[in-house]
Amino acid sequence: DTVTGLLLAGIGDIDIHQRPNFLVVDAKTTQEQIEETFAAFTSRKDIAIILINQHVAEVIRGILDEYKAAFPTVLEIPSKDHPYDPSKDSVLKRVQLLFGD
Repeated sequence: DTVTGLLLAGIGDIDIHQRPNFLVVDAKTTQEQIEETFAAFTSRKDIAIILINQHVAEVIRGILDEYKAAFPTVLEIPSKDHPYDPSKDSVLKRVQLLFGD
């Protein structure tokens, strides 16, 4: 549902190399596919922000916790079926460390 909403808002794109800037994750999507897509998105110069549903982020939590680059920025967002849990958000944890919370 998140991807559908973003595509309807005009955020989705397929570049000249036929690479989409989104991944639809469903029950058949493997952890390996999510990891490979995350690695591909973080290496692209045309992507500045990666939005990932928090329940999907949990699948690759180790990789997200190790990711330290400022760009593209990774933002964990809730989905309609999975509420947001700030205690799991790796970006929020880094901000709290910076400010000593």
